[in-house]
Amino acid sequence: MKRRIVVTGTDTGIGKTVFSAGLAGLLNGFYWKPVQSGLDGETDSEVVARLAGLPSGRVLPETYRLKSPLSPHRSAEIDGVAIEAVKLSLPDLQGPLIIEGAGGLMVPLNRQTRFIDIFAQWRLPVILCARTALGTINHTLLSIEALRARSIPLIGIAFIGEEVADTQRTILEFGGVPQLGRLPLLDPLTAETLRDAMVAGFDLALIAGGD
Repeated sequence: MKRRIVVTGTDTGIGKTVFSAGLAGLLNGFYWKPVQSGLDGETDSEVVARLAGLPSGRVLPETYRLKSPLSPHRSAEIDGVAIEAVKLSLPDLQGPLIIEGAGGLMVPLNRQTRFIDIFAQWRLPVILCARTALGTINHTLLSIEALRARSIPLIGIAFIGEEVADTQRTILEFGGVPQLGRLPLLDPLTAETLRDAMVAGFDLALIAGGD
């Protein structure tokens, strides 16, 4: 299977890296974070390498590694780097590939290009990660509209957090999208607890279907 999936979120810090790790592990695939902003502490690629349980070499190197934990466009400017969209070409791999964006859809890569512009060029199916906490209805429905306005295929919503049934139902009904599952906040968070939660919480058939 050569399935390629973009994982994005409604905001930063919502858990999409942990979800990406779990999904890459379930699919026994590859993981790629094209742009990493912030190098102090564990990077997203290092988190995935620790949690996904993948063989060595399945976590691909970032195209851009930026020092400051800021929006990529500003972090790149501070580093004296110009992020070029043409350099974000898709790897050609024999196996599933999980691609994780930075922050939300409208996060700028430079002064002309946002992540959603790259996603529109790629035309790959997207999984949208959304919190279950207060405020998520507005953020999630706006993100769904932005994807649809650009004809970017949306596989469905991956909720992250504790069960909030009415909030989740409201997003699905207004958004007209399927719920792929829900990843609870895990304590402890290990490769084993993550894999168990992904198996229990997600419909892999919906995610791994044809493009």
